[in-house]
Amino acid sequence: MSDPEPPSSARDRHHVLDRLLPALVWPLLGVSALWLVAAVQWLTGISYVWLGVFPRTLTGLPGVVTAPLIHESWNHLLANTAPLLGLGIIAMYGYPRATRQAVPLIWILSGLGVWLLGRASFHIGISGLTHGLMFFVVMIGLLRRDVVSIALALIVALLFGGMASGVVPREPAVSFEYHLFGAIAGILSAVALHRLDPKLPEKEHERAPPDDDGPPDGGTADTNPWIGTPDNDEDRNRRD
Repeated sequence: MSDPEPPSSARDRHHVLDRLLPALVWPLLGVSALWLVAAVQWLTGISYVWLGVFPRTLTGLPGVVTAPLIHESWNHLLANTAPLLGLGIIAMYGYPRATRQAVPLIWILSGLGVWLLGRASFHIGISGLTHGLMFFVVMIGLLRRDVVSIALALIVALLFGGMASGVVPREPAVSFEYHLFGAIAGILSAVALHRLDPKLPEKEHERAPPDDDGPPDGGTADTNPWIGTPDNDEDRNRRD
């Protein structure tokens, strides 16, 4: 005799936990890595700005990989920590498969865009990735148009929508190029990967069982979707 199937509410909670735990772990690991690099810089007293992207030079090309790990100051890192953590959790929760592929794509494409078209200075910081993740989640919501995807896009727009203004030049010492090419890479990643994850399950709206005398008013049960700047003394170095 087979075991009875758990109630739908229990299944939903189990499914949420299955998604939520990895969604928390990976962004926390990423933020921890950034803080570890910053701690090494502080302890050694050595500036690693030279690991940034310097456009159109061979020596600046490896910065496509290393630049997002480098921050100019603690304030610079603090400004990027909350967006990376929040957007990483939302993206990983809603689209775990797509996000695992989108992160390296945004990382590399944004750096290459800066290397090809950026101003002639060192560009550093993780903001290319954070802007990419913001546009990634919003664009997926527009493409998928299911309840959960739209809800996640609205949450991102509400909490982080102000970051969109960073894609245009505002401050000479801020790398708007990293923001701009991160946003473009996020949109391209969303278009390419938005079908990769299945839709999140919808929660059933259950009614009380009918009395013996007949069905309750309203007929059968219906279903509802489950919704569940730091100062820089040198304009030559561009942080994002």
